[in-house]
Amino acid sequence: MTRDKIIVTGANGQVGTELVSALRKIHGNSNVIATDIDQHPTSSGDSGPFEYLNVLDQENLRRLLDTYRPREVYHLAALLSAVGEKKPQKAWELNMDGLLHMLRLSLEFEVEKVFWPSSIAVFGPLSPKENTPQHCIMNPDSIYGISKLAGERWCEYYALHHGLDVRSLRFPGLIGWQSEPGGGTTDYAVHIFHEALKNQAYDCFLTENTRLPMMSMPDAIRATVELMQAEKEKISIRSSYNIAGINFTPGELAAAIRKHIPGFRISYLENDPRQKIADSWPESIDDSFARSDWNWEPGYDLPGLTSAMLENISRNRTFVHDL
Repeated sequence: MTRDKIIVTGANGQVGTELVSALRKIHGNSNVIATDIDQHPTSSGDSGPFEYLNVLDQENLRRLLDTYRPREVYHLAALLSAVGEKKPQKAWELNMDGLLHMLRLSLEFEVEKVFWPSSIAVFGPLSPKENTPQHCIMNPDSIYGISKLAGERWCEYYALHHGLDVRSLRFPGLIGWQSEPGGGTTDYAVHIFHEALKNQAYDCFLTENTRLPMMSMPDAIRATVELMQAEKEKISIRSSYNIAGINFTPGELAAAIRKHIPGFRISYLENDPRQKIADSWPESIDDSFARSDWNWEPGYDLPGLTSAMLENISRNRTFVHDL
């Protein structure tokens, strides 16, 4: 029997919303099952099947996999960085137990490929800040980063010891315009566009010179699809691939916005807890493994991203989150 079904968990999040849409264009609407604990599906449920799913409910997850017998699973359900610091125990439980349930059951139901997103949050204060390499010291000091680093080790373990084809990307801040933010440290990078168009002013919770890696959501979705379509023998990283788009500071982003909105003003708040998280993350990423293994290349620079965001926020609600 041909297995053509695909399951996406966390499908109502920003990444899930756009990934489900992209996968349905490739594989057909009926073949991509969107799932989420939110029982009010967004656009993920408009064009194809939607199932309620709490990934911590192992038996419900087993029933879902038994019903659909998917060929691929995209496990996106997670609690993000800023929210995770407020609810560390909940973040650890969701991010870790949910992943372990999916890895075990993917083996049980012979899922061919599993995608799981990691994050630049796996790096820490002792990691190199510039061109952070694939392999280096990793000492995350946020619960989100700790859970993502532990998740990477589990993914590699299941690949090496059980032969499960797990693939992963260490996403930077992801900037898109189709759904609400999930509580990430890089939220400013879309809120700034919204406020620029609405009020021509923005109060930023990160300092002017805080440089962080970022990526457009279209690039992130394309990277995910390209990674999953790559031949198995080309995948050399089974923990999670470094992947880069662009990097900038709030000051540089504000300057790019002023080229479109000359009167735009920005101020900087003090003592926001998200600043400490951002200070522990890289400023730029070396993604040479992704480029050499499966020919990754980003499509957006800062001017292109700025133009696209201002254009889309004019007709859509626009948000960002980090993974």
